[in-house]
Amino acid sequence: MQNPSSHSPADTGPFAAGRFIKEIGRGVKGARSLSREDAYQLYAAMLNGRVSDLEMGGIMLAMRIKGESVDEIAGFLDAAEQSFEQLPAPQSEYAPIVLPSYNGSRQMPNLTPLLALLLAQAGAPVLIHGVTSDPGRVTTAEILQEMGYPVSHTVEQAMQEFARHAPVLMPIEDLAPRLSRLLAMRRILGVRNSTHTLVKLMQPFATAALRLTSYTHPEYLTMLTGYFTTAAPAARGEAFLMRGTEGETVANAKRAQQINWIHDGECTILVQKQEPVDDMPPLPAERDAVTTARWIEAALRGEEPIPVSIAEQVEHCLLVTKNLQSKQGVRDGAAIKA
Repeated sequence: MQNPSSHSPADTGPFAAGRFIKEIGRGVKGARSLSREDAYQLYAAMLNGRVSDLEMGGIMLAMRIKGESVDEIAGFLDAAEQSFEQLPAPQSEYAPIVLPSYNGSRQMPNLTPLLALLLAQAGAPVLIHGVTSDPGRVTTAEILQEMGYPVSHTVEQAMQEFARHAPVLMPIEDLAPRLSRLLAMRRILGVRNSTHTLVKLMQPFATAALRLTSYTHPEYLTMLTGYFTTAAPAARGEAFLMRGTEGETVANAKRAQQINWIHDGECTILVQKQEPVDDMPPLPAERDAVTTARWIEAALRGEEPIPVSIAEQVEHCLLVTKNLQSKQGVRDGAAIKA
């Protein structure tokens, strides 16, 4: 498939999106989904700035109303992952773990940094990509920076953090600037667009990795399961799919939600959904970045109990990524012999 980041002079001009809008813009009942190839061509043009503002707004609103199909998400993601420089995997016995963080917390303390630090301390390479701030929410970046962890703006800085077994925190505008531009359209249109789903699905490494992916609406569970089992390239790695904790991919400390492990075209339930309980585990007294950071530091010192659901999530991540790294080594060895 053509790489949109290295297009020829023939495809640098305006992109006629009308024929695509005609298909997707007929409402919930009348709209038709694009093929994977058409979705790729359309999204590549959007990323490359070849779609007019008028058409861009029409596409985003049409997809918002219609909802994305598996083929559309697959084509969009093909283009998205080819639009930025992929990261080399650091040397480790574990495959990289990708933690998208685009929501933060509004009600509960955001414990995504705790998950990331537990994984990194065990030796796993952890990449957190997302937004650094969000009005009314406490972001993972704000908590990690309060704990003294820097933001990585370049691949070189990211590799330095991997080398010291720290989680890498990379803003989306540094990791994938073209995607960041489309993500920012929310401020203009007032609603989310397909890019908000894509950034939670993308795999930024050049080799296989484990993606921790969340959804907020039940229909996305069906669509995302379909993508990972039928359309996601196997060489890109595996995924954990769960209902988000306020949109974040960390297990809910109050009661575990179901986590599905999607690998080799199959979907396995790793964690069953937990019923509500009366006794709440100890959590930070407030949800602000400073209070949450101090509580996480205490938990890492053993002065506060690690929530059982998060400890279990860590164990599953380490087990799967260690096995994934072994499989990657076998594939690499076979490729060399071939």
